[in-house]
Amino acid sequence: MVSKVILISAIVAYVEARFGQEQVPISAISAVQGGSPGAAATIAGGAISDLLGAANSCAKLATADKIVAQLGGGADAIAAAIGMVTAEKNTNPFANGNIQNVCGDASLPATPELRGITPLIDPAVDTTGGVAALSKSSAASPLNAAGKSVFDLLSEAGFGDLVASQNAAGGAAAGGAAAGGNANAGNNANAGNANAGNNNANQGANAGNNAANNGTANAGAGNSGAAACNAANSGNANQNANNGKANQGANNGNANQGANNGNANQGANNGNANQGANNGNAGNAGAAAGGSVLTGAEDFGTCTPTIDFKLGRPGRKATEGTFQISDPTAVGGQQDALNPNIITNALCNQLTNVCGANAAAITACDGAKALVQAAGTRDATTADLFNSALGFGGAAKSKRSITRRFRA
Repeated sequence: MVSKVILISAIVAYVEARFGQEQVPISAISAVQGGSPGAAATIAGGAISDLLGAANSCAKLATADKIVAQLGGGADAIAAAIGMVTAEKNTNPFANGNIQNVCGDASLPATPELRGITPLIDPAVDTTGGVAALSKSSAASPLNAAGKSVFDLLSEAGFGDLVASQNAAGGAAAGGAAAGGNANAGNNANAGNANAGNNNANQGANAGNNAANNGTANAGAGNSGAAACNAANSGNANQNANNGKANQGANNGNANQGANNGNANQGANNGNANQGANNGNAGNAGAAAGGSVLTGAEDFGTCTPTIDFKLGRPGRKATEGTFQISDPTAVGGQQDALNPNIITNALCNQLTNVCGANAAAITACDGAKALVQAAGTRDATTADLFNSALGFGGAAKSKRSITRRFRA
């Protein structure tokens, strides 16, 4: 134990000397009196890498959440976590124009006490000291961060030209904009397509799907609403005449080259993804408005994956409608948001993080998330669309009955 303390102290000294900053919060983290034995030292040791130049700027916010989650909500833990949020990330002034990356994921940090706080950046970039002043004031009196990322807060304060928005590792959205969007970077040139579900719909077994589909409009179990997209599709629902020809017309920009044979049904078709061997279009992001994305294999664990839309929530105008996760377990520290994609993205993440949902449930949630993004609406119908796609019909059905049906 003594050797571990000495090692942590040496690392802290090295980091503070390297950064040349008094704001590095490593010592404060290791000193927190809470959590299991050794937890504070372990988090402190890991936090060092989050402040290095090559680290993702969202990582330190995730670590700040971990401090509170694992070390408790005591004053010392909150103070250490705030120090992690405000800490300046090391940068190389001689590389990439000394770019100052800040997190563009509106779901981070998730801990309510940490939201609305902005970080420090290199003083060589913050020449007027305005960013530093905002960081200090927001740590004492957080800004309104509902539906906003750290990058959004700095941009709104007039510092957008000093910082760059960075996605969380794994493709989380910059500023929440890509929530529910396409993680298929570089795959089939599907920029902006509806490939939720497993996001790689046009791979592997999809090379032969057109032959099996034979242009039958993807009448799999998960695709009952596909016909609703046909108007925008200019009759491209994989009809017999199409025979998998990439659904041209309204589907502008679908590259779908090579073995995919244009089998994406993307763009205005809202994504009949033809996933896997197309058996019922499991997790199909292309179930049309009002369609289901379920296969029957879903187990949502301890949560009911539904969202709601309400006017005049606390801190909002009476006429301002926002979205929120309905389930008390899944909501965690998530704040309501004007953008439904932020909420659906957070909910799908929570199915993995706290609900214990299975892979089929995650895939279905991604499919429902894509429907919301494609719909582009921001009202009660948006929540109904998401809930109905997951079999909850506007959250009218109980999770118990749905889960029992899946497990039968």
